[in-house]
Amino acid sequence: MVSTETEAVPAEPETAAATETAAPTEEAAPEAPAPKKPRAARTPSTAKKTRTVELTLTVTGTAEGDWQAELSQGGKRVLQGLAIPAAAVSRAAAELHEDISKAIEVVIDTAREAHRARMAELEAELSKVKAALAELQDN
Repeated sequence: MVSTETEAVPAEPETAAATETAAPTEEAAPEAPAPKKPRAARTPSTAKKTRTVELTLTVTGTAEGDWQAELSQGGKRVLQGLAIPAAAVSRAAAELHEDISKAIEVVIDTAREAHRARMAELEAELSKVKAALAELQDN
């Protein structure tokens, strides 16, 4: 039993001394940042670079079904006010995307209905004019 007591007594002061000496060492010597490795020189790519050309095509339409196109390149107008048939706009929109085609078809359908209504009005007016002309010829 005597040997156990002797071993326990010296262990406590050593542990306390080790703790006290470890703390000041960490505070006194902050960690130095690791030196950065120089980057390797980048070798130029052997791939062929693709040159892009930015063109902006603006297609505008009216409720009456008149369509025009404007083409710009780099902010400079190349073409302006070019008349385009509604059928060509419809075909081009169908080729691009279904959502674009649906939106444009709504505008074209509205124009068709407006033209049909105008045509019905003109046909009714033409009928009245023909009737008036027939009355004049009977006399």
